[in-house]
Amino acid sequence: MDFSTPEHAGPPGPSAGSGGRRAAGRGVAGRLPWMLVLPAVAGLVFLVLPLAGLLIRAPWPTLLERLAEPHVLEALRLSLVCATVATACCLLLGVPLAWLLARVEFPGRRLVRALVTVPLVLPPVVGGVALLLVLGRRGLVGQWLESSFGVTLPFTTAGVIVAEAFVAMPFLVISVEGALRGADQRFEEAAATLGASRWTVFRRVTLPMVMPGVVAGAVLCWARALGEFGATITFAGNFPGTTRTMPLAVYLALETEPEAAIVLSLVLLAVSVIILASLRDRWVSAA
Repeated sequence: MDFSTPEHAGPPGPSAGSGGRRAAGRGVAGRLPWMLVLPAVAGLVFLVLPLAGLLIRAPWPTLLERLAEPHVLEALRLSLVCATVATACCLLLGVPLAWLLARVEFPGRRLVRALVTVPLVLPPVVGGVALLLVLGRRGLVGQWLESSFGVTLPFTTAGVIVAEAFVAMPFLVISVEGALRGADQRFEEAAATLGASRWTVFRRVTLPMVMPGVVAGAVLCWARALGEFGATITFAGNFPGTTRTMPLAVYLALETEPEAAIVLSLVLLAVSVIILASLRDRWVSAA
């Protein structure tokens, strides 16, 4: 009997079926859905075109000269110092807070996590008003600080640091908490069974494991602090050499000297691009 006829041929093998599915998949993928592509391209243009306009209108021949102007250097120095100190404060307070949210079960933990993330969605100006009501000279805590220690935070450089830390700390807490939740707790348990204290386990085991997340959170925190505007101008004001950071200098220069505002904006844009490039591997998964 001839088994080569189609009537006696067996069912197609897995390779044939999978090959057909791949071919069909390629056919579907090859047809671009224009109803999605066109809005996508429009969205890309909407996001990129303003940045391109900033680069096109920049005074490139006099860029270095404008960057060397005293008020520009002053705003840049103040911004770098305040953002760095604010990030250090966020590390000091935010890493333990992230550990508490990730490792300790307590009543109301979800509520605490929600409160920690509120500054992410809160308008910065509202954050500045809230800081004034609490830390102002007549605020809930501010009047006690002034009467007991003679400390006044509003409209000072320290006020800039407080405002920046308030809006930037959630970035650090979220990043570190995510790293803690993804870390393997067996190493911590092994260290605890060997007699290590909670502090030793955290310092020698937990912190090294989540250090990439801490670094990424600190970088994001620093970038957010560097670009803070609303809470800073509301809580700390806009005084040259004291509270006028680069975003405030951009806002002021835009009214009197637009080219200087473009130069300052380019500096902030360059910082943002560098930070995004350095953290790209954490956000973009391999194909």
